[in-house]
Amino acid sequence: MMGRGRVGRLVRALGERREALLLALAALALAATFLGPGVQALRPQLELVVVLDITQSMNVVDASVAGKPVSRLAAAKLALEHLLDALPCGSKIGWGLFTEHRSFLLLSPIEVCEHHRELRDELRRIDGRMAWSGNSEVAKGLNSGMQIAKALDAQPALVFVTDGHEAPPINPRYRPNFSLARGDVRGLIVGVGGETPLPIPKVDPLGRPLGEWGADEVLQIDPRSQGRGGSVSGEQMADDDERIVAPLPGASPGNEHLSSLREGYLELLASETGLIYVRLAGEASLANILAEPALESSLARPAPTRVDLRALLAAAAALLLLWPLLAAWRGARTGRRARTTRDASHHAR
Repeated sequence: MMGRGRVGRLVRALGERREALLLALAALALAATFLGPGVQALRPQLELVVVLDITQSMNVVDASVAGKPVSRLAAAKLALEHLLDALPCGSKIGWGLFTEHRSFLLLSPIEVCEHHRELRDELRRIDGRMAWSGNSEVAKGLNSGMQIAKALDAQPALVFVTDGHEAPPINPRYRPNFSLARGDVRGLIVGVGGETPLPIPKVDPLGRPLGEWGADEVLQIDPRSQGRGGSVSGEQMADDDERIVAPLPGASPGNEHLSSLREGYLELLASETGLIYVRLAGEASLANILAEPALESSLARPAPTRVDLRALLAAAAALLLLWPLLAAWRGARTGRRARTTRDASHHAR
């Protein structure tokens, strides 16, 4: 009986000091947030290596941002910066570039929140002045980008951003092979540019404009189709058994000095590599595409991720502080209902 009496007194004492107890628990919860508590959990995590085409056709102004015309490269960089801002903490991203026939890794994937400034600044520094050749061998650059993604420890998904303009053109019978099997690398091919062929700006190594590329300044057909050199100067030879092969999608012999998005060609490359082709359609489009649940789940991989508990503790503290007010509100509401019931009973009598 004495034990029950002590328990009863303790319960009554706690009830009388409920507000002080709730205040103390709220203070403890808030104090715990300063310790940065967290737990490890397996969560789907996006890890991307983005390879950006910086060849001269990417300087064509046929994209727009906020209604203003911009170059393909500028539009792609703005979309990537928007993606960087939109990715949730824990995601990782790295930058690379493509020019001539190779892709190069500038920055291995790192966590987007902790290294946001470094990632943003490095992206903003990427431009056409980093290119050392006028060639734009897209298929070879894509193959090189896939090799980079495959060689990294975490094997991140590849995001290859390009307009698909091959320069010089390639012979459909002698296309470069991909060194990896279809599906070995996950990722996207992102097409940039408009559908109308436009002149390609010409720039010097410092990025200063030099006009536009003319028809007589670029190869209009692939080098193989020009034939083999003969024993007589200027003589050309051709094989009798050469089969007529349909040109690649987007090829435009005689107009290769003009450029547009080679969407059909990029879709062909995507089907051959197992990558997914998407088209850049605005500053937020790439972030929206990667946020789609089906696509995100196909690119993300389970990874140990630290789950921050500070928000949960802060919410618990707020609830503890508001509890007395909620209790008082519920009591007042119950009292009003009881008075209403009594008044109704009195009038009935």
